[in-house]
Parts: sequence; C-alpha cells; structure tokens
Amino acid sequence: MKKTKKAEDAQPTLEKFINNPLIKPKSKNSWESTATFNTAAIYLEDKVHLLYRAINEKGNSVLGYAASKNGKNIDERLDFPVYLPRKPYEFGKYGGCEDPRLTKLGDKIYMTYTAFDGSNIGVTLTSIYVKDFLEKKWKWKDPIFLSKPGEAHKNWVIFPEKINGMYAILHSISPKIKINYFDNLEFKNYTPIESFHSFGFRKNCWDNMVRGAGPPPIKTEIGWLIIYHAMSKQNSNKYKLGAMILDYNDPTKIIHRSSCPILEPDLKYKNKGFIKPGIVYSCGATVINNRLFIYYGNSDTTVCLASTNFNQFLDKLKTSKPIKLKYV
Repeated sequence: MKKTKKAEDAQPTLEKFINNPLIKPKSKNSWESTATFNTAAIYLEDKVHLLYRAINEKGNSVLGYAASKNGKNIDERLDFPVYLPRKPYEFGKYGGCEDPRLTKLGDKIYMTYTAFDGSNIGVTLTSIYVKDFLEKKWKWKDPIFLSKPGEAHKNWVIFPEKINGMYAILHSISPKIKINYFDNLEFKNYTPIESFHSFGFRKNCWDNMVRGAGPPPIKTEIGWLIIYHAMSKQNSNKYKLGAMILDYNDPTKIIHRSSCPILEPDLKYKNKGFIKPGIVYSCGATVINNRLFIYYGNSDTTVCLASTNFNQFLDKLKTSKPIKLKYV
C-alpha cells in the first residue's frame, strides 16, 4: 500500500548520520580486520561508550571499544579487544562473542551477548563494575549461560531498573512478550531461562516476521521504549527496525507500536555488506539532550548512527493505536 506524504510525516522515523559509518574495520588490527558492527551503547560521565562486535579474517568474534563525546563522532577507539571468548561454548569455527547489550544497575554494568561455538548459539550474561569500566580495567565477571542449552536464542535485554521490586530480563517479543523476574542477577544455582520464539506472521503489517528486541529498554514518560528487529514475508532477507511502547508496571502489554519501519536498509551501501546485505541491526541506543541516538550494524560490516528528536518521536509513536497480534 502506497503511503501519502502526510502519512509518512506522521510516523516516527530516524535521520541517518551524514558521516556514516562511525566505525569500520581496520586492516592493521587482525582481530577487527573483516567487520565491525552491532554495537552496545551506554551513556556515562558525558560520553557514549560503545562495545562493538569485531570479526577477524577467520570469522571469529570479539568485542572492541570506542567512545564519543557528542554521540556522533568517535573520539577514542582502542586497538585491542576488551572482551574475549572464555568458555567452551564461545570457541569454534566462526564462533565467539556477538551482539552485546549493556545495562547499568547500581554500581554494575550488566552485559548480555550471544555466544556461538560454530554450531550452537545462546545468550550469556556477564558484568563489570562501573568504576572498572570507566577506568578501562576490563575485569569482567565469569559469564553465565542464561538460555537453555541446545536451543537457539538471541536478543535478550535487561531492564535498566527494577519492575515491581524485581530485576527483569526480556527474552522474547514474538509471538508474545516474555519476561522473567529475579531477586538478583548473580544466578547462583540457577535454572536456564525457558524461552520461546516464533515469527508470528502478523497479518497486513510491515513487521509480519518479528525477530527480537534491539537495545535494552529505554524509560520514557509513556512507558518502556523497545526498538526491535523485524522482516516481512514479502522481503524476508531485509531486516528493518520498529518501535513499541510497553506498559510501565506490566511490560508484557504493548501500548503503542509503529505502523511503519523507523529505519530500513534503503541505501545502496546498506545492501552490499560483506556478510549479510540488506541488514540494519541495533544493539545500542541512548538519549542525549532530548535526542535519541540509535547505533546499528550496517550489513553486518560497519557501525552506523541514526537519530531524532526524542519528544517528537514519542509524540508520533503515541498516535499509533494498539495492534492486536494475529497469526496465519
């Protein structure tokens, strides 16, 4: 269905940064010589800190560090990885640590990421003290495999504050919002989180194949903002970004949802990536001076940025009516 200009103007959208990409591979560093993408983002002490996935020529993934004072221009980038595989489930052909998400809770930063051993893929959790993170003392806690072994899971995010007195991990948004609650995030003697994901096939929607959450939830005046990844059956090789608002106290309830993509790979350079052409994939976002910054992987090759006025974005998102999920 063709959209009118008036309809397009009423939708929440993002403006791509004119100087994209922010981060691209460096041939001089073997560990990040092939691809640099899917970065986590966290705003601390007037600076955006980015942890990005980096791939070497053998296809193995580690995490690198960069930082920006204004959110747009990279002021610092380390020449060595700050997070390396440590567990057996992170080693293997094309294996490693992928797609990090960062959430600050108290004096710690928690990081969920995808662990891959070349055949099995799942979600892992680690943490680091804020003080050590800012001082670049990379003393990460021993990782814990959160998802059920033998099942494929990605895109798990931690809420940045307690909900009804409990820590919350969102681990699926399709076909339903699934959240588990915990007294703490230490996971001593824990049981793997039971999760389930299905594309859902929402009828008559641009996102009739919903994949999963992007960055960790952002608290807003109208609820929890979730940026998510989706595709359509008509173009299933093209990842796009959407937005939804979840209820404060019961975030399994969707209050608002974008009726159009907020970002899609419409430029030529986004469709000619080294690994996955036609992909926009976000793991990190932040708000600075009422501007929403969303960092995304471009074709699984570089890190790019899109942004918008935060209040205007929310105002447009609020006009979206709740959409009942339907399946075929």
